[in-house]
Amino acid sequence: MYYEIVILGVIIYGIMFATGQISFSKLVSDNEAIFRKLKESDWDFYVKAKYGNAVNPDILFNQRVRNGLITLILAFLLSITGGFSAIKIVLACAVGYGVFKLTYINLQSYYKKHISQIDSLLPHYLKSIEILIQHYTVPVAIGKSINDAPEIFKPGLQDLINAINSGDDSINPYMEFAKTYPVRDSMRMMRLLYRLSLGRQERKQEQLLTFSKSISSLQQKARETRYKNRLDKMEGMTMKMLITTGIGVMIVLILAVLQMINL
Repeated sequence: MYYEIVILGVIIYGIMFATGQISFSKLVSDNEAIFRKLKESDWDFYVKAKYGNAVNPDILFNQRVRNGLITLILAFLLSITGGFSAIKIVLACAVGYGVFKLTYINLQSYYKKHISQIDSLLPHYLKSIEILIQHYTVPVAIGKSINDAPEIFKPGLQDLINAINSGDDSINPYMEFAKTYPVRDSMRMMRLLYRLSLGRQERKQEQLLTFSKSISSLQQKARETRYKNRLDKMEGMTMKMLITTGIGVMIVLILAVLQMINL
C-alpha cells in the first residue's frame, strides 16, 4: 500500500513538473527572503574565491536551495514506504539539509586548500598600486587599477570606489571591503590604505614609504606561511609513508611467525 502511494506521488509530481504547474526555481525565487536566512555570512566570499566573477553567488545559492528541496521531497517520499515515524522525517530533513550544505562545504574546503595563495592576493595587489598612488590620490589610483586587479576583488573595489564617490570619506568603505574579503590581515591593510588616503601631499612620500614597508612585511609573512604549509604537508606525507611501511612490516612478520608455528 505504501509503495503504491509513493509511486502515485512520484507520478503526480512528475506530471505537475512536466506541465509547469510546479517549478522549484519559481518556488525559490518567490520565497527568496525566507531562504536568504539560511545563507552563510561568508558564502559570497567563498564563491568569489573559487570562481571570481564567472559565477553569481545568489544564483548558485538558489540552486543549492532547489537541490536541497528536491532531495528533501524525494527522501520524504521514500521514507514513508515503511510507515510514518518521527525518525524517518528527521532523517529526510537531515538528508535534504546535507545536500543543501554540500556545495558550501566544498567551497570551504577549496579555500582551505588554497588559503595561502588567496591570502597573498591582497598584499600583492596593494603593492602593485604603489606607483599609481605616487601620482594620484588613493581613490583615483584604486579606480585606475581595477581592470588589472585579481578577479576576486574587482566587485569589492568597484563598491569601494562608488561609496567614496558618493561622498563617504570615512573609513567605512575600506572596512566594508575588508569584511567582504576576510583574507589574512585584510582589516590592517585597508586601515593602512585609508590612513594613506588622509595624508597631506607634503608628507605623501614618507607615508607611502611606511605603507610600502608594511605591505612588504605582510607579503613576507604570507610567503613564510605558504612555506610552512608546504613543510607540514611534506611531513604529513612522510609520516603516512612511515606508518604504512611499519604496518606492512608488522603484517609480514606476523605472517612469518604464523607460518613457523604451523610448521
